[in-house]
Amino acid sequence: MRKQKSDPAPASAGGVKPRLREGRNRRPERDSLAIPATALEGGHGTPIADQDGSRLSTKAYEAELLRLDVELVKWEEWIKACGLKVVAIFEGRDAAGKGGAIKRIVEPLNPRYARVVALPAPTEREKTQWYFQRYVANLPAAGEVVLLDRSWYNRAGVERVMGFCTEDEYQEFLRSCPEFERMLVRSGIILIKYWFSVSDAEQERRFQDRLEDPTKRWKLSPMDVESRSRWIDYSKAKDEMFAHTDIKQAPWWVVRSDNKKRARLNVINHLLSMVPYEDLTPEPIVLPPRQKDTGYVRPPMEDQTFIPEPY
Repeated sequence: MRKQKSDPAPASAGGVKPRLREGRNRRPERDSLAIPATALEGGHGTPIADQDGSRLSTKAYEAELLRLDVELVKWEEWIKACGLKVVAIFEGRDAAGKGGAIKRIVEPLNPRYARVVALPAPTEREKTQWYFQRYVANLPAAGEVVLLDRSWYNRAGVERVMGFCTEDEYQEFLRSCPEFERMLVRSGIILIKYWFSVSDAEQERRFQDRLEDPTKRWKLSPMDVESRSRWIDYSKAKDEMFAHTDIKQAPWWVVRSDNKKRARLNVINHLLSMVPYEDLTPEPIVLPPRQKDTGYVRPPMEDQTFIPEPY
């Protein structure tokens, strides 16, 4: 895989640019991160799109996902080396594909440095705290990535539509949220906000799929069911939220998610582009010879308790 020099991470992102070994190539330019027209497999071009221009074959999807997984590992290593702090927010309608995208992002990453935060409903004690308090406790330290599966925007979405907050609390959120996010950015946090946009027809199809599949039925919470009958209310709430919180320091990035595979590739591709990085892949490691056996005797296997093996 050819690698070229990339722009360094901006100073405002925090941390110090690590030193690269001389003679090593570096990762591609940010502009070249755009998903190519073909995904190369064994030297042969596999079209990303089928002939109708909308479908994405599983073979092409998996090949491109594998390529992006390698880039995600390099991306994470750069964040660790530079001491950057990254927060990515994933919002959108129920069944819009947020969870699947998050899973694909974290799959190749080291969970010690990249974690998913999906907070449950606030406790009675948390309801008395400053609204942003429990989210602040989950912000990253240097070298960490936090992916928020839902976030403080619950107040502008489900809490607003379902009446879980007062009008005063809602209006205060719209006033304070932009300032809160500007403060995070000024502190050195790289804040990236994604809104997964799904059509009403596709959301309905996914709801029906969850009803029919016992392995997915748990995904339909009472709030999900209720949201089906409040499509317009959620649309109005989203529009109002964007009007107040789509700020230049932390803009909203909309992900078209009717096609799950394309949405996942596109959001990973975009996430990589938001933190310019360089390839810190270490030189190949040579394993030392294993210690010689000088008379060690292993205890009898019968003394150990093994799990049942029905397969």
